[in-house]
Amino acid sequence: MIYSRAFLSSLLLLLVSACSTIGGTTGKPHTPDNVCGIFAQFESWQTSAIASEQQWHIDQSISMAFIKHESGFNATARPPRKRILGIIPGRHLSSAYGYPQAINGTWILYKQLTGHSDAQRTNFNDAIDFVGWYNKRSVRLNKIHPNDAYNLYLAYHEGNGGFAKKSYLAKPWLLNVAKNVANQAQRYRSQLDFCSPKS
Repeated sequence: MIYSRAFLSSLLLLLVSACSTIGGTTGKPHTPDNVCGIFAQFESWQTSAIASEQQWHIDQSISMAFIKHESGFNATARPPRKRILGIIPGRHLSSAYGYPQAINGTWILYKQLTGHSDAQRTNFNDAIDFVGWYNKRSVRLNKIHPNDAYNLYLAYHEGNGGFAKKSYLAKPWLLNVAKNVANQAQRYRSQLDFCSPKS
């Protein structure tokens, strides 16, 4: 009898865990290159993307493209670890974490300035709000056009101080990455014309 109760408890826990993964937003999109498919899979993400766009006046296609590139929509993404003696895993290369790959200091600043003290980088709603907030700061601090995904991404990667100093010019690889992110944002924008809620 004890064995059967333990077995049933384990089975129930497994089923609850599986249901929460399927019904919730803990997984990754099946169609990461198609924003309509992403929003069909995770309806709450579309609500969050629209809310971020309305709050910060940064197109949701740009915010979604940033998250796709930064984390591949992986809620617990982290940079690689340093290798000690080329073998032993050491510390992560930076404190970047979660959907937006925001570093600790910038995330703390976001929480302080927005009042979102409970925000988590593993929460999609918080993450896309952060991306909109950061890009809005880039618009204000560096006079970047809000639809200029290319330069917004350079500021996102280098920080607004680094962008102002044009640190990206010494990184040809980063310029290519920014082009790819901007192209993804454009593709998402075209797709959204077909699946966005009509007002």
